[in-house]
Amino acid sequence: MIISASRRTDIPAFYAEWFINRIRAGSFMKVNPYNRKQIKKVSLAADHVDAIVFWSKNPRPILRYLPELLDKGYKSIMHYTLNDYPDALEPGVPSLSYRIDTFRRLADVLGPEHMVWRYDPIILSNQTDACYHLERFSHIAKELNGQTSRVVISFMDFYAKTKGRLARLETEKGYVLFDWLYPDQTEKLTDLVKGLSSIAQENGMSITTCSEQVNLEKYGIMHGACIDQAYIEKVLNHSLPVKKDKYQRAECGCAESIDMGSYDTCPFGCPYCYAVRSDKLVQANRKKHDPMSPYLTGE
Repeated sequence: MIISASRRTDIPAFYAEWFINRIRAGSFMKVNPYNRKQIKKVSLAADHVDAIVFWSKNPRPILRYLPELLDKGYKSIMHYTLNDYPDALEPGVPSLSYRIDTFRRLADVLGPEHMVWRYDPIILSNQTDACYHLERFSHIAKELNGQTSRVVISFMDFYAKTKGRLARLETEKGYVLFDWLYPDQTEKLTDLVKGLSSIAQENGMSITTCSEQVNLEKYGIMHGACIDQAYIEKVLNHSLPVKKDKYQRAECGCAESIDMGSYDTCPFGCPYCYAVRSDKLVQANRKKHDPMSPYLTGE
């Protein structure tokens, strides 16, 4: 069994204490996000968990618990989303230098092979064009050289639930967002992906996409999977009795996992985030969080 912590919220950043309490207790209560009456107790016993896959923009709070996790025999992969956007796009994250330092500390504890750099989503706009991304990606890649061998990219999707927030970016902050699939962006996209691929290779990293239909293999960018069964088996040195996750998008190549998170609980405030419907819901759910509860929110 693979535990995902989490696609739905940032557990390492905001719920690290709750996570380690669940590890110590040996289980958590999983609630179906589309039918909250469907509840299941999930074992977190070390001999039941093949791997824990973390996802975070700021995993510094969970660093203090990683030695305990390792001592208990748990094995993990850390997906670390590391962009360098203006505050309007990522208003809640710490400084880039702080986050890079955190990446290095995590690599020291877990090992570079357990670290996956996520440069996503790639937001193309009048203020963050292809040149902007190439410059920022190059800077971060050089800082992470030797700290990871794997980088994952994806392009921003325009979800219905983010429509209002993205519209306010234009009216209030002056952002004009580009859909990278538009024909007039084709040449710019080609220059961008060729550059990203070259930079990654120069810094000893393989580069893949996440849940993208577009085929970029001719530029050295393969279709990838975040919960990549083959990669995890190689890093952890044991086979995983799992199948492809049928509940993810068709383009997603991830292996099946059980997610510990809940939607509408991440307070980072990123306007492009698919996991949050409104800041008010996040605030309400945060008030219902108890780090000692078997549920992430509520009772």
